Amino acid sequence: MYDRILVPTDGSEGMSRVVDHAVELARFHDAEVHGLYVVDTGSYATLPVETTWDGVTEMLREEGELALESLETMTGDLEVVTATEEGAPSKQIVEYARENGCDTIVMGTHGRGGLDRILLGSVAERVVRSSPVPVVTVPVGDTDVGPGDDEPEASVTQ
Repeated sequence: MYDRILVPTDGSEGMSRVVDHAVELARFHDAEVHGLYVVDTGSYATLPVETTWDGVTEMLREEGELALESLETMTGDLEVVTATEEGAPSKQIVEYARENGCDTIVMGTHGRGGLDRILLGSVAERVVRSSPVPVVTVPVGDTDVGPGDDEPEASVTQ
């Protein structure tokens, strides 16, 4: 069913839960895993004018390399195709999936709700809305787990 699974990463601590889901899917379907880090060029807007773009871009690319190396380590013996792109994260994730024939996207949510979500938006939500393939979202970060729940379940949307 799935031949290529895209796992966008931001290098955050909660990525291990996301990667665990992706690895389980990849092993079950004998699928190839793609790791993607997006250098968010929109984040440049808040930097002081005297900051050099080249220095910031280089720093963010180094963060991306570390995030992708971490993803590769977490996948164990699975081979991972990695890439770094620049732009708006949600747009680049969907574009990468289309251009590389990915069958599904496995990504984390950060558990934001209410006003935070409205003001900040959500990369995962934008990917879900624009993706041509199913998206598995794995809750990470500040999620509410009810009594008796071990952990929140992932959800698949299309």
